[in-house]
Amino acid sequence: MRYTPPTNDLYISNRAKLTQAMVADAVAVFNSNDIMPTNADGVMPFRQNNDLLYLTGIDQEETILVLRPDFPDPTQREILFIRETNELIAVWEGHKLTKDEARTISGIQNVQWLSSFEQMFSGLVVASQHIYLNANEHTRAMLDVEIRDDRFSKWCRAKYPNHHYQRAAPIMQRIRTMKSKDEIDQLQTACDITNDGFRRILKFVKPGVTEYEIEAEFIHEFVRQKSRGFAYPPIVASGADSCILHYIENKKRCEAGDILLLDVAAEYANYNADMTRSIPVSGRFSPRQKAVYEAVLRVKKQATEMLRPGVVITDYNKEVGLIMEQELVGLGLIDQTDIKNQDPHHPAYKRYFMHGTSHFLGLDVHDVGDFYAPIQEGTVLTVEPGIYIPEEKLGIRLEDNVVIGKEENFNLMRDIPLELEEIETLMNE
Repeated sequence: MRYTPPTNDLYISNRAKLTQAMVADAVAVFNSNDIMPTNADGVMPFRQNNDLLYLTGIDQEETILVLRPDFPDPTQREILFIRETNELIAVWEGHKLTKDEARTISGIQNVQWLSSFEQMFSGLVVASQHIYLNANEHTRAMLDVEIRDDRFSKWCRAKYPNHHYQRAAPIMQRIRTMKSKDEIDQLQTACDITNDGFRRILKFVKPGVTEYEIEAEFIHEFVRQKSRGFAYPPIVASGADSCILHYIENKKRCEAGDILLLDVAAEYANYNADMTRSIPVSGRFSPRQKAVYEAVLRVKKQATEMLRPGVVITDYNKEVGLIMEQELVGLGLIDQTDIKNQDPHHPAYKRYFMHGTSHFLGLDVHDVGDFYAPIQEGTVLTVEPGIYIPEEKLGIRLEDNVVIGKEENFNLMRDIPLELEEIETLMNE
């Protein structure tokens, strides 16, 4: 692997959180992701299943974790199955994990080749009453493609129809929401790499450069620092396209006077940063751009203070909307008549601020978590208000990543330039 992984203490602790939440006489199974095809014999870059990674640290295809925490034989309570390599695989694909390497990474002592899975799994299942199956139950998941967990679920239910089946996803979502120190350290590294990428492009951007050249500057800096690249498809949107929330074509020339909205961040060790900054292509904000920027920044600062343990995100989003409402009035974009006549289910401010302010962050950019449950200490959230004015070809969004603390929050992006004056100074050095 390119990155430096944390010690296996993290994965030992994560497995303990899971097994403590399981019912008695239960076995749990987690599968790696598939290697997905493109066309002909091409494949996409491998990205590990985040639940399996969270529990083992194993970042390799064809891996299965089986947990049976109260099995009479202690050596059978945790078993990791990995792909057996050979000389041909080594020549064509490179090094694959040995059993000793997998033990070191995961902290699991019983490591077996995948070929022995079915026999060993059967021995555990017949001595169990319950089987936990994993699935992607993210509220925003698009489940058009069948994955290994789906195929395994069909096979398992057909082979063992008389067992009681349980869902692993609710437990995994709950325990993954609160981040350990090791996880926050990985997120901090991703944010630090993102910081270096942003500072690099502040010196690069000027009228006439293209959005894809800016994208190239970011990826150069990210990969140079052992990131595998972008945490998500980068948004490099100038001019009118700064009002398109998920613009990813990144194909135009940046023109003098335009705002350039950058929603770009690095991943590190499968943990993801999520940054947005809005900068002037010419190096100086116009008075109108400055007014909109400062309005978004005020909302961002207030929203960050509002994120505290016990707050429910759905309620918080409504409160942030009311703050944004007054900023939009101040900018002349809506007035009191608009507010008086608004549809309560679609407030007037949503014409210019149509998305939520915060989402969970971690192994997924939109990480698992319950938007209807009170926020807990150790949760990592984005804060990303924005104002989008298509008629002025002007979109401003500002986004940082925040760890929710007991006494105060900690901004993982505290070193990334944010204040308007600092951005202008750096762009004109």
